[in-house]
Amino acid sequence: MSDLIHDDYRLLQVISRFGVSLGFGDQSIDAACKASNVDTRTFLAVVNFIMSEGRLSVEELAERVSVAELMRYLRRSHSYFVDFRLPAIRRKLIEAIDCSAKNQLAFLILKFYDEYAAEVQRHMQYENEHIHTYVQQLLDGKLPQQNSSYRQVAVQHHDNHQSISKSSHELKSIIIKYYPSDSDTQRLSDTLMDIYIMEEDLFSHCHLEDTLFAEAVHLLEMEVRSRSEEGEPAERDTQKNKMEETSNPDDLSEREKEVVRLVVQGLSNKEIADKMFISANTVMTHRRNIARKTQIHSSAGLTIYAIVNGLINLEDVKL
Repeated sequence: MSDLIHDDYRLLQVISRFGVSLGFGDQSIDAACKASNVDTRTFLAVVNFIMSEGRLSVEELAERVSVAELMRYLRRSHSYFVDFRLPAIRRKLIEAIDCSAKNQLAFLILKFYDEYAAEVQRHMQYENEHIHTYVQQLLDGKLPQQNSSYRQVAVQHHDNHQSISKSSHELKSIIIKYYPSDSDTQRLSDTLMDIYIMEEDLFSHCHLEDTLFAEAVHLLEMEVRSRSEEGEPAERDTQKNKMEETSNPDDLSEREKEVVRLVVQGLSNKEIADKMFISANTVMTHRRNIARKTQIHSSAGLTIYAIVNGLINLEDVKL
């Protein structure tokens, strides 16, 4: 774990927001995560996402994460920005500019900053109260509304991300271009550096929400809908469920085993859907669940798995 931090100091924030304490000595990443009751796969997915600056396949990463764990991470991030980072920068800004009554420009800059901070707070409160409430219902196995989807609910959420980015850019431009040169340049430059760092951190946070989190919730939503269609009880996406998944064929449901048999016989998703009297989306959800449980993503690998575990006879395989 310590080597991870040395490679990229930004991961200090990731570790903190997952609730992993420092002082883990020479522990491995897995050991440090387990000591703090954090899902290692979700932790690594976020680390890889941030270190790659979003260049990795979101679809592949999303299949590895626990939505519940990722949502806890995002809520801790909200608390960091609203309760710590924004107030800390405000204090430094007050020290750096002349806030006396005669300096109207300083007063306006501070007012602009307060409006920006309030915008960030409103946005994160909206996410906590609306976006995360919707996701929690999915985690409880419930469909909030039959005619809605996470992507519809999150439209305003994405627009707010763009608005926050514009406000931050305007704040920096005003200070750089228009604040008098007789100010405390060193303090002001240091404060600007903090604003730049926070802006990058906030952009990374918003990008993770718009991509990795959105895709993970979309997969969860498809799973809940498919179970609802089939009348099966929905399973909560908890850390316990994630930790207990293995490649034992008994972990696959009867429906999933049937999908495996049909896949290795060479049937397409549509053909499987028609044969099993379910939708193509439900077939795709089953295949994602199978891949997650078996850690096998190719048809060839799934064929070997099916033969070894007695799910199909060799003569039934389409070569």
